[in-house]
Amino acid sequence: MQKLLVCYKWVLDEQDIKIAGDLSLDTGRAKYKISDYDKNAIEEGVLLAEKHGAGVEALTFGTEAAKQSLKDALSRGLDKVYWIGDEAGKQADAFVTANILAAAVNKIGSFDLILCGEGSSDSYSQQTAPRLAGLLGVPAITYVQQLTVVDGHIVAIRKLGDCTEEITVTGPAVISVLPEINKPRIPGLKQVMAAAKKPSEEIKVTDLGLAAEKLAPKVRSTSLKGYSMDRKKVIFKEANPADNVAKLVASLAQEGLC
Repeated sequence: MQKLLVCYKWVLDEQDIKIAGDLSLDTGRAKYKISDYDKNAIEEGVLLAEKHGAGVEALTFGTEAAKQSLKDALSRGLDKVYWIGDEAGKQADAFVTANILAAAVNKIGSFDLILCGEGSSDSYSQQTAPRLAGLLGVPAITYVQQLTVVDGHIVAIRKLGDCTEEITVTGPAVISVLPEINKPRIPGLKQVMAAAKKPSEEIKVTDLGLAAEKLAPKVRSTSLKGYSMDRKKVIFKEANPADNVAKLVASLAQEGLC
């Protein structure tokens, strides 16, 4: 294994998003971050590169804000980051994202393994990785919780409900990883300072040669709203605690909760 690529997304930090009284979302003060699931993909790519003496680079697509991710991404052990910032990133769904990523991969060059997070922290469609694999014509393995390279073969253990499945493939391949695959490192000051000296490269969507229909999303968000959970505020005031418990159980059973 000589070269790995990690795809990640720069998303709004959900902890900073506020829900207004009319349930509209206030993102005015929200900061961006690398999608939590993609941090696992980056960590796994770096771990594999360190173990096998391979190179590991990253690719991200989004709006112009994607450029802000470079220092954080590079401080996590990556050798280089390719970034694509375009207006198409505002409404891009998995269809558009996969088309752009695939075209960018073909432009950059070949890779032995491409890693993605299970899904992004915002839309969590879980479609980008398998779509990317299909466009590149390589195997896709999803929900991977353990990954090794043995004698040049990629061995993945994927989680399927209450069981696991072991799959062995020869690269190149696209693999999406679960959060339990590793614990992403927290970059220290040394790593953050070193990131400033690492290379990054911008790729323009207009240079990818994609037809207009490849940039037209199949799914569009027409509105985004928060949700509220109204409590029933049922209070049981029987003198005998056992009677309160009995009424509670009966109430839960009536709601289909027990």
